[in-house]
Amino acid sequence: MNGDKIIKEKKVGNEISLVEADLRVGQTPRELVWKKNKASLWYYPASKKTYKIPLFLVYSLINESYILDLYPGMSMIEAFLENGYDVYLLDFGKPGYEDSALTLDDYITKYIKRSVTRAIDHSGVNELTMIGFCLGGTLAVIYTAIEPEPVKNLVLIATPIDFEHSPVLKNWIKALRRDEGKLDNLIDEYGVIPAKLVELGMRMAISPFTYSSYFSLLQRANDERSVLKWRLFNKWIKGHIPFAGATLKQFINELGKKNNLVKNQLDINGKNVHLNKVQSNLLVIATSEDQIVSETLIKPIMPLVASKDKTYERIEGGHVSIAMTGKLPIVLAEWLSKRSELL
Repeated sequence: MNGDKIIKEKKVGNEISLVEADLRVGQTPRELVWKKNKASLWYYPASKKTYKIPLFLVYSLINESYILDLYPGMSMIEAFLENGYDVYLLDFGKPGYEDSALTLDDYITKYIKRSVTRAIDHSGVNELTMIGFCLGGTLAVIYTAIEPEPVKNLVLIATPIDFEHSPVLKNWIKALRRDEGKLDNLIDEYGVIPAKLVELGMRMAISPFTYSSYFSLLQRANDERSVLKWRLFNKWIKGHIPFAGATLKQFINELGKKNNLVKNQLDINGKNVHLNKVQSNLLVIATSEDQIVSETLIKPIMPLVASKDKTYERIEGGHVSIAMTGKLPIVLAEWLSKRSELL
């Protein structure tokens, strides 16, 4: 989008020529139905709607949400629509320097809660399926614990919940506990953490694994579709967005250092976030090659919620590859279809 280009390889005899083509993301038709500050709620109508209960997608605060609608044939949103679901996507947007005081409380009560109210009003139903990806799933869990009524089904994909045993972040957390207060002061100096620093932090966290994608590309360099997918993914992974300082401090101190979410000691706008308040039908999905959010971060939620209908599945794939296949994982498709009410 916005003039970005992709170099495609095409053989001419025994030679390979390079041809430029537009690299456009987020091509599925959509409608803006709500907006607050930088956040937008997008509506994607199914052409052949099959299910009554719509899907409400909550993405992470670190990257742009277009990974869920990367490209035709590589879009999870497109796959949901083809399966007969209306889809709402909450895109938090890119915080500006004026948003330094934006807190986790704000994201939950001023953004998720209000956009859910709008989605329910717009769809004409009383409940929905909330699907959270990565940190978006963490937000979805917190919201559902304090506002359980509208969430019939809760799906968490690659979502960090228990930060105590993170294989990637454990050394960071130890260092943060030793340097109490220093990072808070640094964050206050910035106000909003620039996108380049967010990208640097993530690269430092997953540096042992970043080169594997390049080796994978080299192995499939003559496969035009694979090169296209890799370049689209590479565009996304380098497109980190700024992070509101007040929210980052809460994540670091309340979830990272103290692990208050699983201890039921997190408060949002004066409300205790007790995971036992989560009673929605629950599907938790981890992926086999996820080097960022391993099973140790996500699986501990299972005994902590009160859901009578709860399922945990570990499927093949990486942290975001589930969003790029152009089709729904079998477990997700079957689970949703049984809990979404046929029209």
